[in-house]
Amino acid sequence: MKILSNISLKPYNTFGIDVKARKFVEVTSVEELRETLKNIYASELFILGGGSNMLLTKDVEKTVVHINLKGREIVKETEDEAIVKAMAGENWHEFVCYCINNDFGGLENLSLIPGNVGTAPIQNIGAYGVEIKDSFKSCTAMDLQTLELVTFSREDCKFGYRDSIFKNEAKGRYIITSVNFRLKKKDHQLNTSYGSIDQYLEEKGIKDPTIGDISEAVINIRESKLPNPKELGNSGSFFKNPVVSKEKLEELKEKFSEIPFYVVDEDLVKIPAGWLIEQAGLKGHREGDAGVHKKQALVLVNYGNATGKEILALSEKIQKKVGEMFGVEIQPEVNIF
Repeated sequence: MKILSNISLKPYNTFGIDVKARKFVEVTSVEELRETLKNIYASELFILGGGSNMLLTKDVEKTVVHINLKGREIVKETEDEAIVKAMAGENWHEFVCYCINNDFGGLENLSLIPGNVGTAPIQNIGAYGVEIKDSFKSCTAMDLQTLELVTFSREDCKFGYRDSIFKNEAKGRYIITSVNFRLKKKDHQLNTSYGSIDQYLEEKGIKDPTIGDISEAVINIRESKLPNPKELGNSGSFFKNPVVSKEKLEELKEKFSEIPFYVVDEDLVKIPAGWLIEQAGLKGHREGDAGVHKKQALVLVNYGNATGKEILALSEKIQKKVGEMFGVEIQPEVNIF
């Protein structure tokens, strides 16, 4: 266990925001986590995983507990599928690569998403037509009130679009320590229709793609559009894609005939937030060191020394302009502190 005082959190968040933590505790086992929590009230905790889905706007006065639990294993295996467990501190993309290398299908479309395994269910991370809930079996979490481990099934998690029980009624109550995934060993259900995956495969002359091919396509597409957080501070997609009624879509089509959308169900459609921001003239917009990425309007970036408050102010400006232009409200996907 590592305990530090008054340290910068710049290396621990992908936006590269330089704020201070009054107290910082890094735990590497469930036992260390329980021991740490025995001495801290839940209201005084700030849980930190990979730091990839957050915007820090001020110094953290609470005790920062960095979840650095490592390990992955095949829990159960049949002819058709494998149950694979990953500890919360495992890097998400490295875990996806581990699964692909073992020919376990289901997570390939989620390649190169920044962050750690433990925070993935909280957000129900998703990309290119796939969400974590599609392969999720269960997760284990520590109850901050009892310090006991509790298992949550897929149904228990109440997954929604970038949403789960951990962002709602269970918010602040549990710390996820490990996640189990149910993955296919054969008859992989490939999802190639979303984004530019089909186009990439066609350009490469791949007619019978493997899960590795899908992963490679996703990685190449993401790298062509999204900045590497190690080179340019960002938190991936900053906004959720808004879901609107089909009536609202028809209303928008009268003025914006080329508006893209994806059908959610018989009543609702999803509109790409990046398209809305781009149409509002904000793609590549910059205010000081806070900016909208020049290749992907959905991504806000830190060009060097932007504060969290400056990036937040920019995001609010974007929300206002999109709302005025389209009558559509876009909400942050990242957690703002």
